[in-house]
Amino acid sequence: MARLTKPLSDTEIKTAKPKDKEYNLADGGGLQIRIKPNGSKLWLLNYSHPITKKRQNLSLGTYPDISLLSARKLAQEARTLLAHGTDPKAHREAQIAAKAAIIEHTFGKIAAEWFERKKDEVTEDHAAATWRSFKLHLLPSLKDIPISQITAPMVIEFLRPIEAKGNLETVKRLTQRLNEVMIYAVNTGLIHANPLSGIKAIFKKPRKEHLAALKPDELPELMQAIANASIKKVTRFLIEWQLHTMTRPNEAAAARWDEINFDERIWLIPAARMKMRRDHQIPLTEQTLALLAAIKPISGHREYIFPADRDPKTHSNVQTANAALKRMGLKDRTTAHGFRSLASTTLNEQGFDPDVIEAALAHTDKNQVRSAYNRSIYLDRRREMMTWWSNYIVEAAKGNVSLAHNARNLRLVAQ
Repeated sequence: MARLTKPLSDTEIKTAKPKDKEYNLADGGGLQIRIKPNGSKLWLLNYSHPITKKRQNLSLGTYPDISLLSARKLAQEARTLLAHGTDPKAHREAQIAAKAAIIEHTFGKIAAEWFERKKDEVTEDHAAATWRSFKLHLLPSLKDIPISQITAPMVIEFLRPIEAKGNLETVKRLTQRLNEVMIYAVNTGLIHANPLSGIKAIFKKPRKEHLAALKPDELPELMQAIANASIKKVTRFLIEWQLHTMTRPNEAAAARWDEINFDERIWLIPAARMKMRRDHQIPLTEQTLALLAAIKPISGHREYIFPADRDPKTHSNVQTANAALKRMGLKDRTTAHGFRSLASTTLNEQGFDPDVIEAALAHTDKNQVRSAYNRSIYLDRRREMMTWWSNYIVEAAKGNVSLAHNARNLRLVAQ
């Protein structure tokens, strides 16, 4: 018959004296208190591992911080886990890790991890704008909050003032980016579900407004305004270059000399600078080659075709063209990005193949195989279309007010 252990009393524990070597006082059921030579008293639960059956000791804390009654309660909780086949020591370590993860995995840290992966999928300008919106609107309120404690009411509360100011497009973008971070947290196993999946519906929707763009019959007026504008020569070149090449403002402003293949008459914009993250080839016409020849004395020895005025080692600001158009009195009528709409409308009205136009604008077909195929077979057709477009611009400028026209004539004379 197994020997019964007499339960300990609080008096026994208090009066237990240290010895030269540590020793244990048993309370029963594996619970014991270890008396160390320095006088400290440590609660232990001795048990058999539910799988390996090896003897283990589980520390339950020190006496008197953990009283006899508390130690018995903790021991019983551990025995209950054992009865269900769970190792209490492993269970405790998992709980500690989970609590540490809550503290460690803050919104700020997870947002930064998400951004490190996201920034390689978008252009540098877009990446910079994205992180700037985080620092301005999201991180001040959410940075130190554990990702697992982010809730919809919490986020809605601090986005309401932005909505109240009428910045609905900002709210829309912030909710999209918040959802991307939370989905990343779900996919990495930090949270079980995204609590922000429906918050976009709570806010007012921004009215979809198309960027201002001139109509095809207003192109002569635009060319006249550019010719008469009091703007720097590099800015004038940049505006005409963007108009002829049908590129986005950031693509045009950051154009580099090493992207130009004069032999093939191609401007190759690398994927890293494109919105859709794919290389984009643009056939160069006589007029665009003439523009390059004319600006070469200004920037041919530099990295960028259109250098910034204050720091020629970098490129023109992406808003340079827009600022110039504003000074021309065209602020509410067109933007630099609106040149693309002007080109698209004109070319469609002239009966050019819509697919060829979309390829020229670097719009991506949802069908990736078809998109890659179209890019490869449309280059010759795009060259014909771009030639027509450049000639149309010069004609609209009535010849003498177009930099491209004048530069081309100078080239012909020089030859």
